Amino acid sequence: MTKANRADERAADSHDMIRVHGARVNNLKDVDVEIPKRRLTVFTGVSGSGKSSLVFGTIAAESQRLINETYSAFVQGFMPTLARPEVDVLDGLTTAITVDQQRLGADPRSTVGTVTDTNAMLRILFSRLAEPHIGPPGAYAFNVASVEASGAITVDRGARRAEKVTFSRSGGMCPRCEGRGAVTDIDLSQLYDDSKSLREGALTIPGYSVDGWYGRIYTGCGFFDPDKPIARFTQRELHDLLHKAPTKIKVEGINLTYEGLIPKIQKSFLSKDVDALQPHVRAFVERAVTFTVCPDCAGTRLNEGARSSKIDGKSIADVCAMQITDLAAWVRGLDDPSVAPLLTALGHTLDSFVEIGLGYLSLDRPSGTLSGGEAQRVKMIRHLGSSLTDVTYVFDEPTTGLHPHDIQRMNNLLLRLRDKGNTVLVVEHKPETIAIADHVVDLGPGAGSAGGAVCYEGDVAGLRAGDTVTGRHFDDRARLKESVREPSGALEIRGADAHNLRDVDVDVPLGVLTVVTGVAGSGKSSLVHGSIPAGEGVVSVDQSPIRGSRRSNPATYTGLLDPIRKAFAKANGVKPALFSANSEGACPTCNGIGVVYTDLGMMAGVATTCEECEGKRFQAAVLEHRLGGRDISEVLAMSVAEALEFFADGEARTPAAHRVLTRLSDVGLGYLTLGQPLTTLSGGERQRLKLATHMAEKGGIYVLDEPTAGLHLADVEQLLGLLDRLVDSGKSVIVVEHHQAVMAHADWIIDLGPGAGHDGGRVVFEGTPADLVAAKSTLTGEHLAEYVGA
Repeated sequence: MTKANRADERAADSHDMIRVHGARVNNLKDVDVEIPKRRLTVFTGVSGSGKSSLVFGTIAAESQRLINETYSAFVQGFMPTLARPEVDVLDGLTTAITVDQQRLGADPRSTVGTVTDTNAMLRILFSRLAEPHIGPPGAYAFNVASVEASGAITVDRGARRAEKVTFSRSGGMCPRCEGRGAVTDIDLSQLYDDSKSLREGALTIPGYSVDGWYGRIYTGCGFFDPDKPIARFTQRELHDLLHKAPTKIKVEGINLTYEGLIPKIQKSFLSKDVDALQPHVRAFVERAVTFTVCPDCAGTRLNEGARSSKIDGKSIADVCAMQITDLAAWVRGLDDPSVAPLLTALGHTLDSFVEIGLGYLSLDRPSGTLSGGEAQRVKMIRHLGSSLTDVTYVFDEPTTGLHPHDIQRMNNLLLRLRDKGNTVLVVEHKPETIAIADHVVDLGPGAGSAGGAVCYEGDVAGLRAGDTVTGRHFDDRARLKESVREPSGALEIRGADAHNLRDVDVDVPLGVLTVVTGVAGSGKSSLVHGSIPAGEGVVSVDQSPIRGSRRSNPATYTGLLDPIRKAFAKANGVKPALFSANSEGACPTCNGIGVVYTDLGMMAGVATTCEECEGKRFQAAVLEHRLGGRDISEVLAMSVAEALEFFADGEARTPAAHRVLTRLSDVGLGYLTLGQPLTTLSGGERQRLKLATHMAEKGGIYVLDEPTAGLHLADVEQLLGLLDRLVDSGKSVIVVEHHQAVMAHADWIIDLGPGAGHDGGRVVFEGTPADLVAAKSTLTGEHLAEYVGA
């Protein structure tokens, strides 16, 4: 080997760092870090310190942007345009695969099986082995419809002649529910008031007012008299109003398509994810539409042919309904050399589910019903069996939703990904996961504008010994309470049987802090959300995401902007609408967004600060109006903590705004700026924002689902103080939680288990935390005893 070759080899081997210089995304302050490749690096720091901005907003975003640029201009036209992150140098990047906590799409036909491709493997298996044979894999697919067609085609064989052909495709979709498993029934009384005529505003559907576009179409279509009350419509007229097929019409000189109300509603409202609809539309859908199990397929989504074809007496619907642990055992029991490689691959995927702690799911579980943590672990399954190496895997709090018993499993999986030769970057708060890191990057020292700097880089021992917030709190342990509160009553739950619950009878004490524990999949959420529905006197804060656009921010979401606008309007003698960036006060150049998006066609688009308003979002005339010496854009640039002081007294004193700000501060969001777009908030921040908003509601019972998600060790204490204040003010607080500090702080614990799925669903302990630790009779008891050092 020549000298030159040896030098080349050494040069190629020297690329062992991802170098970041001068990162300024969001609150990062010219951050410089060097991250070792093929190692496990954990990013720590208080909530809002800039971890996600560095890992997701800088490293993963730039990797994704560079990969997108390798595609042709045509393909890039169909992809989201990604702006280059604000950073001076990014060197040594590899392909980044992001495994975040975004909920999986809640399309009605999306299930755990379809998301992980397990369903596709099962369909091939059934098309080869099932009896009677009904066709190719598509014949077992609930999202493929059966089609038959016939007609004439022209064939050139010496002379042109027409030949009659027939075409058919066998699909497994149930024709009645179109593969959704549920049929909708619409309550007509919620669509219109039959005592009124259309011109009098009979239609009560959102967006169908008389003056609106749809209202004008229905009054001007000519199929019925718009001045006649609907109650006096003939059968034909009522059919035209509700069910008429798409028909070309002319209204006010414009060519349009008229369609009956029911098909129109099904297309515009019911084909979408209900959670993605605007609140007033969602309320209408919940009022007007009832979803019932499809009577033809009994909820299996499959037609009769697909259900009749079986292997060992089980149809594809039966195996998809099985718990994955049982399904894995069933697949291992099949022995057919003709499909041996398929059985091996299928068995490996199902074993990954079990290994990752999701063995309690079934493949027919709708993907939209998974929690953020479950969705993240489902995404991991795709990567566990991947042949890719030298990839950067980026995880966002992979321990969310995991019982302490399952965290060790997750740690092993992260180490396995690293040992295959991958770089693993993890944003995490749990000390159990920080402890396995090869390298730690601690950001801070504070949150928001007080954060964004690297406080520590090195190994775990150095972090523990260091004087950073994370280092000081690393070995924090909450102590068991010496005395617990006495309940003021009890909420009786009898015969709870949602999902895997087994006829559970339990009394939830009121007037105290009750914590519901148990391994993931033991039935906690089913018990709490299924038996204590949000409604009269119950405030429920679950983990469903806040859907916000670039225009939404903490001030608009919490309703804080209303009293602020009114205060500005009163002080200046003008209309409140002027102080809204979505209304009259918006800068006309950027329409109140603050930035101008330029589409560069074949290149990535660019976002530039609006030159007219300099990113302030308002017209110059609006900024001349002041309150307490500040204009509206300066107020929106304040952090919650600053605004709390500003609106407390003096000229700017606004009690309504102060109340909302106090709640935001109480949930640990004092560092957020009022005008920060919701799209830039982490999952934990969004949940706490939701908690702050719901705290204003008049309720006697608060039901919280993992409020510690995304909270730093130092902030958990503040959350416990908030829960105590809620209980001391006479509320009953019920928390579904895995964090041992919250368990130790509880007045009463209800532990579900003993396992997950059909191995869970029972109450295995109820009593005080001290009794649970003393008994050590459950998994939760063992881990809590270890945590408090008992």
